[in-house]
Amino acid sequence: MSKPTDGRLVWNHSTHIRGLIPILERLCHEEGIQTVTPGVIGRVRGHIPKLQLRVSVPIRGGFKIIARQGKTVQEVFILTSLTREELEAALAKLLK
Repeated sequence: MSKPTDGRLVWNHSTHIRGLIPILERLCHEEGIQTVTPGVIGRVRGHIPKLQLRVSVPIRGGFKIIARQGKTVQEVFILTSLTREELEAALAKLLK
């Protein structure tokens, strides 16, 4: 049984960047996270060997983050009461 403070991970795609889902599942256990929704996957020119999560823009009720690994990029929408700095710190902690 999960604590009532746990967030929810929305499964709306069959494909995700490798290694992203375990990090998002752990993010759901952070205080202040309500919903985490992986979005669209795309290709980019640059190559980033290690998974990188970057807070992009504010959205209503939270933030959009960009996940990158290799030549793949994926949007992730996070509904949260955390500030941008608190979310960035939580993401940095999860990527260590």
